[in-house]
Formats: sequence, structure tokens, C-alpha cells
Amino acid sequence: MSEEVKDMRSNLIKLCGEAEGYLEQHFSTILGSLQEDQNPLDHLNIFPYYSNYLKLGKLEFDLLSQHSSHVPSKIAFIGSGPMPLTSIVLAKFHLPNTTFHNFDIDSHANALATSLVSRDPDLSKRMFFHTTDVLNATEGLDQYGVVFLAALVGMDKEAKVKAIEHLEKHMAPGAVLMLRSAHALRAFLYPIVDSSDLKGFQLLTIFNPTDDVVNSVVIARKLGGSTTTNGVNGTRDCMFMPCNALRSIRL
Repeated sequence: MSEEVKDMRSNLIKLCGEAEGYLEQHFSTILGSLQEDQNPLDHLNIFPYYSNYLKLGKLEFDLLSQHSSHVPSKIAFIGSGPMPLTSIVLAKFHLPNTTFHNFDIDSHANALATSLVSRDPDLSKRMFFHTTDVLNATEGLDQYGVVFLAALVGMDKEAKVKAIEHLEKHMAPGAVLMLRSAHALRAFLYPIVDSSDLKGFQLLTIFNPTDDVVNSVVIARKLGGSTTTNGVNGTRDCMFMPCNALRSIRL
């Protein structure tokens, strides 16, 4: 890839990130301004890409089920934004007893996100929001069995690797790290996470979708803990849902 193309790709990723942020902020504001007797989560379908998040959430849950020996009680999502749809979809449809701690550097984004879930009798008790830079988050990261890192946390390779290295230092041994990546031409929209970026982690799965879901999914495990998986070429029995249909996607 020439330097000109690299610069073009970098600019497109930044533009995509800014546009996505404005889109989420716009629709989160609309949903949060509904009448007091309405639950914003009942109207998420007005968001243009809600169906994509439903597909991605199901995919990530199915992949996670292959590599977890138990249902996680607490999940951290780094870079949740003003419309934390991944956390919402997982909490509503797949992990009804799990608490979700969402981290974002933008206090306004967290205020909008809080407004989305505050009227829901279930998620208002299981969704928490923290305003901080991921690089300042140290204490407490070892409490989560699963940590998600959003695609747009670390807009370039150096920043992405720095975030991963920070998580490696502070996550618990054996905890699962789930990342968003991109493949082929989709890498002009989102940053790529390579296996070489995951120092201190065991790569478990890379899944590259071929439908309208844009993001690839990367799953890795922090080294040092006891595990029940043998990595990308190993096999194991999944514990909390049937997942034989996904065996074939391992690399």
C-alpha cells in the first residue's frame, strides 16, 4: 500500500469515526427526549443500523460462548459512546443477569447513554457509565471476565496498540478481550487489529463477516490464567449455549 493510499485510508477512518459519533449522538438525543412514559429502548429500531447491531451482538455472544466456561457476571465496554448498542443488545437479548460497565472519555456521550437506559426497569439497574480515558483506567479492570474494546478506540495503529497494551497490564489473567477489527476493503472504514498487536494475549478467534456487518470480531485471552480452550486450533465444549455451528469459523 502506497503512502498516498495509507494517508487516504487514515483520513477515511477518522471521517467515519466522526460521522458515526454524530449519528449516534443525534439518535440518542431523539430517543432520550421521548415523553416520560415511553421507554427509549422500545424505539431503538429508528436507528438506521440497529439491525446490524442485533446481528453483531448475536455473533459476538455466540463466539464468546465458545471460549467462556461460565456466563460473565460483569462486562466492561471501552468506548461505549452516546448510544451503547452493543451493551444494550447483549444485556437485553443474551446476558440477562450480567452487569455492564461502559467507559467513555466523553461525559456528554455518557449523559446521553444514561438517559437511554434510565427509564428501563431492568437495564437501569445493570448498566453503569464511567467517564474516563481508557489509559487512565487502572484499578478495577481486573474485576471483569470480559472486556470489549470498541473499533474506534485508537483511530490509528499506534493508539490501538497502546490501548491494548494498557488493557493487558490491568486485566485479570484468563479474562477475555473482545475487539472490533476490519478485513479487506472494510479496513478503509475501521482500524485493523492484527495478531501481532495482541502481546500478552492468546489469540482465540478472528471472524470476518461476509454480510452487511462491517466489523470483524477478534477474541483473545489474557495469558496467565487457567483456561479451558486451546486457542485458534483447539477444541472445547461450550458451556452456556449450543455453539457447534460456529466451530467452522475458527482460523
